[in-house]
Amino acid sequence: QVQLVESGGGLVQAGTSLKLSCVVSGLTFSTKSMGWFRQAPGKGREFVAAITGSGGFTFYADSVKGRFFISRDDAKNTVSLQMNSLKPKDTAVYYCAGKGNSMDYSRVSAYDSWGQGTQVTVSS
Repeated sequence: QVQLVESGGGLVQAGTSLKLSCVVSGLTFSTKSMGWFRQAPGKGREFVAAITGSGGFTFYADSVKGRFFISRDDAKNTVSLQMNSLKPKDTAVYYCAGKGNSMDYSRVSAYDSWGQGTQVTVSS
């Protein structure tokens, strides 16, 4: 059974940093491309970042490029999201997701496994 468990969310002030982690079990993690999405109240789930199974390629939404950084540790079956220079508009529930076979890294439908989410709230 595939499980993705996020941690690291919380309430922080604008301009500060936060690191999210996602521990994955039940699949061959090292070959699985992984992504992070977020969903703000009243809005749809949106792509944040993704990393390929090899870790050789990363992808970012324009809204977070240069501030957020995705990484993975295959020895620990963990994918992380380092979030710097946080803004109030980054407030959302953040989800870790495992990608299926689709070539589009930014689409929700390209991912076939999801965590339960972790809340990130950025105060001004």
